[in-house]
Amino acid sequence: MFSSLHLLRQREFRDDLDFLRGLSKGYPVQKDSEHATRCRERGNSSFKTRDYTAATLHYSQGVCFAPTSSEQLSLCYANRSAALYHLQRYQESLDDIDRALKHGYPSHLQHKLQDRRAQCLNHLPKDDQRRKPDHPKPARGDRREPEGGESPNAKPTKDIHNGSDPTVCISPQVAVCFTPEKGRHLVVTEGIAAGESILKDSPYSCVLIPGTQELKGKGKRQEKEREQMFGTEDRRCHRCLGETVCPVPCEGCSYSRYCSTVCRQEAWEEYHRWECPIAADLMATGVMSHLALRVSLKAGLKNVRRARELVGDKMSSLNCPNNDAELASTCSLDTNEALYYGDTYFSIYHLLHHLTRHGPGLRFLCGVTIATLYLTLSQAGPLPASSRDRSGFFVPAGQSQSPEDQGGTAGGSPELCLLGSAVLRHMLQLRSNAQAISVLQDTGVTDIRVQSTREIRVATAIFPTLSLLNHSCCPNTSLAFSTGAGPHSDPSRPARSGPDGSGPGGSADSGEGVPGFCGVAVTVRAAKALRPGQEILHCYGPHSSRMEVRERRRLLQGQYYFLCKCEACNLQQEEGEESEGRWEGPGIGGGPEGGGLQCDKCKGPLKKFKDSGKGFLCLRSPCGRSLSCSEVSHRLQDVGDHLERAADLMERDRPDEALRLLQRTASQSGLILPETHPLQGELADAMARAYATMGDWSRAASQLERSAVAIGSQYGEDSVELGRQLFKLAQLLFNGGARGQALTIIPRVRRLLCLHCGPQCPELNELQAMEECLRG
Repeated sequence: MFSSLHLLRQREFRDDLDFLRGLSKGYPVQKDSEHATRCRERGNSSFKTRDYTAATLHYSQGVCFAPTSSEQLSLCYANRSAALYHLQRYQESLDDIDRALKHGYPSHLQHKLQDRRAQCLNHLPKDDQRRKPDHPKPARGDRREPEGGESPNAKPTKDIHNGSDPTVCISPQVAVCFTPEKGRHLVVTEGIAAGESILKDSPYSCVLIPGTQELKGKGKRQEKEREQMFGTEDRRCHRCLGETVCPVPCEGCSYSRYCSTVCRQEAWEEYHRWECPIAADLMATGVMSHLALRVSLKAGLKNVRRARELVGDKMSSLNCPNNDAELASTCSLDTNEALYYGDTYFSIYHLLHHLTRHGPGLRFLCGVTIATLYLTLSQAGPLPASSRDRSGFFVPAGQSQSPEDQGGTAGGSPELCLLGSAVLRHMLQLRSNAQAISVLQDTGVTDIRVQSTREIRVATAIFPTLSLLNHSCCPNTSLAFSTGAGPHSDPSRPARSGPDGSGPGGSADSGEGVPGFCGVAVTVRAAKALRPGQEILHCYGPHSSRMEVRERRRLLQGQYYFLCKCEACNLQQEEGEESEGRWEGPGIGGGPEGGGLQCDKCKGPLKKFKDSGKGFLCLRSPCGRSLSCSEVSHRLQDVGDHLERAADLMERDRPDEALRLLQRTASQSGLILPETHPLQGELADAMARAYATMGDWSRAASQLERSAVAIGSQYGEDSVELGRQLFKLAQLLFNGGARGQALTIIPRVRRLLCLHCGPQCPELNELQAMEECLRG
């Protein structure tokens, strides 16, 4: 009987592994000389057309796929050095020349590299000529104890200044508090001015999201198409997320790449030495399971074991409301005060996992996913001889780790069992505690000198201190992210939370890494003046300016398991502002304020009947005009379609045709769309871009002013969205020589950007330069 059951379990395990391996085949991560050759040839084609950025990215793909110490690797490095030279990135070109020679560049061609080296040196100051590629920087003290263990006597502290990481701190005007209803949260103890920094935090771990397309074309369709071939994983360091077109590849797989050898070494020692053999499996199972595993690998055996012991002690000693065992690890045994573990692993381990609230299907899916990864790890083989086992998770090299050699039980060592349980806990936690990291990506044409950006999500992370903030649909804070391991990484980009409990926004700086610091950070600032006693809140995704109350509450209840009773939800419910006259078409947002429709006959407000079959009715009694839902939806869908067509015409360098289409659309849509409707804002913004492309700065500024009115109505007069739009308006006014108008609006833009982005915001330098030029 036992033998039959054992064989059945073994067969199920093998089926799970076979299924995962089947999925993993779609994610090629092995070194491949032929693939590297194809990448180099595509780079050569781009180089011939003088598209040096695309050529560099193709050569970089070749570098990542080429086997270590192969001739193909040396050829890719050499060709990339040529593309970098034409991009005027002379030091990076020199670095690649050295790498090409190191990896066996053919001797009969080396004279080309020496000539290029001389040309690069002519462009560099003498001080820079002495720098060697990827030279190591002085190492900082490691924040972890040997073998990944934090002090076994580590205790939670009420001191809100974290000393282990200089990038992590909480303002002394804030306290970490606890209530059974809210759990741990942050409360203001002294008044905080608008724009003042409240919290700075670094993620315990983060995982880059593959496949996100980043467009940086010049507005021409063919360039847009070639840029789409390169995703986030091709453009960014897989550790610090900094932008790079000339990455340093992982020596074991073709997927992971880094901005420097420092980032590569830190990633290898923290987690990638275990992830590298199963990289394809991790990509197949998804970002959340990947991040859950990375958190556990970084923590190490000692930390996981100690965290489990702390939870066990409190569960046996504390009577929490409703016997909720999860709360046992978040409050003190004697005072019921909040326990705060700073930036340590304990802060991550003690986040709520909502095990009893997750549906059976989700729990089963998470369990199967982690169990399959667990088996994959147990069969991955011994560690490379050069690795240093700081975590204590795995047996020494040369000892078997396969299930068959562990007494016939699928699972391996007790250490792996402990790892598996920790990974499953973190995967459940991430559903409610994951934070997206996004950057502002330039998307507009480059020859009109006007900023055009959109937010692109590049990674998912878990933050130990940011996770303490509770949600509000109209938060009193702004989040700003920074990426990149360089010394100038400043959190200077504002963030608006995404639908998965994320808070995007950020800037990307690349450069040599600083050991022990991944370079990713978040700064939380007060979006308005805060009084003592106020709770500090940020948005988990559903925002009052984008969604109606009912939809926000549905999403929050489904993912975070609470009914939102924030000020915005309560106010909008009382006033009955529930989607009347709003369009919820794909990609066309609209907030409750300014999102209504108007009668095409008398311009009065239209109200949608609760019975959707009756359509819309004008509220002005003398009029009584009615419109069917299908008619309204058709009109609004036409507006969205025309906006897409106009964008396509702009990409084809046909701004005059795009402008005529937009003008016709605006004339027709104005019958039912008030000036404050978000779609009117999008139309005006598109027309402003068309006018600017044709050099008509005055009319472009006029349209952008109309767009700003709609944005201010939707997001608020103190919103970062309005600040970005007004920044574009300042650029247009400056380019058009409207001195008085530009000098009037620049102070307002400066105030909004400082409020949400801080004094290091890069746009502030441009504003200052414009102001100085205008004042003569």
